[in-house]
Amino acid sequence: MNVQINPVGAYLREWRQRRRLSQLDFALQAEISQRHLSFMESGRATPSRDMLLRLAEHLGVPLRERNTWLLAAGYAPVFEERKLDSPALHEARQAIDVLLKSTEPFPALVVDRGWNLVAANAALQPLMSLVADSALLQPPINVMRLSLHPGGLASRVANLPEWRGHLLDRLFRQVNLTNDRTLLPLLEELRSYPSAESDAAPKNGSIFVPFQLRTDQGLLSFFSTTTVFGTAVDITLAELTLESFFPANPETAAALRALPG
Repeated sequence: MNVQINPVGAYLREWRQRRRLSQLDFALQAEISQRHLSFMESGRATPSRDMLLRLAEHLGVPLRERNTWLLAAGYAPVFEERKLDSPALHEARQAIDVLLKSTEPFPALVVDRGWNLVAANAALQPLMSLVADSALLQPPINVMRLSLHPGGLASRVANLPEWRGHLLDRLFRQVNLTNDRTLLPLLEELRSYPSAESDAAPKNGSIFVPFQLRTDQGLLSFFSTTTVFGTAVDITLAELTLESFFPANPETAAALRALPG
């Protein structure tokens, strides 16, 4: 007799293995019995809605994927995906605007899960003006593509092999962490761009991978920080990332402060 495995059990097992957890380790972490976990993974038991959400939380499953789990188990999705200009997200959008403004005159931007530009402060515009191919500036503007495309900023990036390696590694880790297969075509596209791999390793003594850009103001060097909504229960907010670029040396800081506006 063929036993049909409950789809949610397959999801649960896949994500547990993705996090490199044994059944025993995960059962201890989630405070359930290994036997119960085994039954849920094999389809012999269907987890309750609350149990499913609890297990997904322990595994760090993205909200979008948690809705998929719920549907697979026969439950209604609980996480909404609103537009950023929705009244329900008004306070969050205000917080984003405050954060973007607070970094000026240093550039900062907000991207969605696909690295498409959602918002930016005024300090980003001088960098965008360096892009040679205007087609890359047509919405939706993909920040990864803008950074590494030969017609984008790539020709201006002084440490392109190092910066390219950093971005590709970051995108690859994002795919593994979130299981977001929609990012694979972008990853393959970025890998296809010409590069010099020999110098991709970080320089000895470096404490971060800098973003070094040749401009009319000279060589600007940045380090970046990342901000996310840590307790978001809305899919849109959970998938937003704010990237801020700060001067890596006094010369870059002085050059940015001297820019008009």
